[in-house]
Amino acid sequence: MKAILKSIDMNGLVGFDDFQPEDEKDFGVWLTVQVGPDDQDGGHLFQIFICTPNWLKKECLSLGAVWGRHMLIVCEYDRGLIVKSISKYIESCTGDDFWGGAQKISRIGAWEFEDYQP
Repeated sequence: MKAILKSIDMNGLVGFDDFQPEDEKDFGVWLTVQVGPDDQDGGHLFQIFICTPNWLKKECLSLGAVWGRHMLIVCEYDRGLIVKSISKYIESCTGDDFWGGAQKISRIGAWEFEDYQP
């Protein structure tokens, strides 16, 4: 089973295609990505925090420490690079079924079913 990136959402008033940070080299933003099997409609939601080293440095200086789980760190805002990086990782996460691939994807994105126990 192959998983693919189906959509990216910013959970706000601005869509991902229209988003532009004030400073391309200093920003941090949460994205929700929908990932699903390549042969089916729909999918599961994963959240990924996209930020720059400058943003991390400011937060670290302000707070003293910053957790790094479910983050993609980019040098500057480049929508194409962000999509390509997320898609490439997702497409490498194969499994016997979608559940197996989703477990691997949850290493880079907070999965809506993370820690779910039936």
